[in-house]
This record gives sequence, structure tokens and C-alpha cells, in this order.
Amino acid sequence: MTILPILNPFDKIMLSSLYLSGLYPNIPPLERLRSHFPLPEEIYSRKIQELVNLGLVEDGSKSRLTYLGRDAIKVVLVGGVFDLIHPGHITTLKAAKSHGDVLVVVVARTSTAAMINKDRRIYHEECLRLELVSSLSVVDLAIMGREGTLFETVEYIKPDVIALGYDQFHSEKEIAENCLKRKLTTRVIRLTTPIPASKSSLIKEHLGESFYRI
Repeated sequence: MTILPILNPFDKIMLSSLYLSGLYPNIPPLERLRSHFPLPEEIYSRKIQELVNLGLVEDGSKSRLTYLGRDAIKVVLVGGVFDLIHPGHITTLKAAKSHGDVLVVVVARTSTAAMINKDRRIYHEECLRLELVSSLSVVDLAIMGREGTLFETVEYIKPDVIALGYDQFHSEKEIAENCLKRKLTTRVIRLTTPIPASKSSLIKEHLGESFYRI
């Protein structure tokens, strides 16, 4: 059994940034880091070399995590439509983030959401919903869900934890079993909320469609 070295918070932030850039290479790791910590480049270079020496980052690329490096961080996945961001979403995402180091949010494609519930009215295009979620500070990375089943996206992200909202219909047992079939040791949890009345469906019902024409 490999023993992970003791890491400080900045080490985990570095590893998390490398992991996220692997999922979304459009933003290089250094650029992602410097958006949060505007430090001189030599500091990042020295820190990455330290992580290489610890066996957490690949020596050849210095931008990819080793298996040990990936095991050093805990990734939490949350999925949803996010057609209307409300306090219930915020409390759920904050609760999900508390279970790990990295929060990745998968925004459902409009076609996928319609397939799950054909009667559901979706007001915002998927690119706008993705932008809304990406703007939330608690979210480390928001990505568009892949076409097909939920598990194609799960296989891509390989999260340590899948956090379900209190009102999501997915079965924890079914998701856990499907993850095992794909050789993913992912823990599935159900989150609670202090404001169960804060739901998109209820808000839309009370406000009515005229609200979206403003």
C-alpha cells in the first residue's frame, strides 16, 4: 500500500489545478493558478518540481498527475440542469464541495434533460446555463454533460464522490452499482438542504412564464 505524503493546502491547490486542466485543457494549469494566486512564475515552477520529486506529478510533462497525485485529491461531482440558479442550488453546491477538494459540476444538455422529462420546460440554452454555473465561486469547473448516459460523463471525470441533490430522482444504489461495473470506486451520497422549498419547479410555478419574458 502506497503512503501519500503529507500535503499542505497549497500543494492540493496545485494538484487540483493540474487535474482540472487535464479535464479542460483550454486553460493551462499556470493560468488557472495565477487567476487565484498572482505569484511569480518561478514560485509555481519550484512547487511543481517539488511535487514531481514526491511522485505526484509526471516528470516528463510536469502538467499531469501520477496515480499517486490523483489519489492525493478528492473530486466531487454534481450534476443538474441548472435552468434557474436559486439558493437551493447554492447550499447544495457548498455542501457538495465540503466533501472534497475539487467540485466539478456537470450541466445537463438540453436534449438529455428533455429525454429525462419530456414535459419539462427549459428556458435557458445549455451554453447559458453552463456560463451561469461557471460564474459561481464554489464551482471549480463546470462542464457540459456528454450525450448519452450519465455514466459516460462519470467515466470521463472519475470522481471520488457523486453528490446527489435532495430532490434528484437518481437512485444512490443504482449509480453506485453502475460505477462498479465501470471499475470506478466512487462513493455516492445524498445531500440534504435547510431550504427544501427552494426548488426550480416551485419557483417557476409561482413566478409563471411571464417572468422569463422580461
